[in-house]
Amino acid sequence: MTKSLKLIAIAALMALSTATWAGKEDGPTTVPGATTIDVAEAKKLFEAETPFIDVRKDKDWDAGRIPGAYHLDVKKALTKESLADVVKPDETVVFYCNGPKCLRSSKASAMAVSWGYKDVKYFRNGFPGWKAAGNPVE
Repeated sequence: MTKSLKLIAIAALMALSTATWAGKEDGPTTVPGATTIDVAEAKKLFEAETPFIDVRKDKDWDAGRIPGAYHLDVKKALTKESLADVVKPDETVVFYCNGPKCLRSSKASAMAVSWGYKDVKYFRNGFPGWKAAGNPVE
């Protein structure tokens, strides 16, 4: 293999490696001011009819969700006002997205805390964890 072909091969492998890992970093395990919950705690809150906020993209929402969840895409629809239409700042609220590699629910949880919400639950395992546990989906 010539030197130029080796350089092209190395560059291609580097580009592939970067593309493979881009956006694959785990989201935070905690959000200041919020409580990180697991699937079991999410199920208890679901059974208590606590509002769940799905902050994923429209296509993810359309593909399936936790029954009764409200859809407020963190990049398009989640505002202080839209959240207040669903839940009051002194009530419990659960945010979820597409699991540990999705940063949307941690961002939404931080936003809610900054808006004065006192009992924010960050469901880090999100919809994939919920579904894998055999919980109901729609």
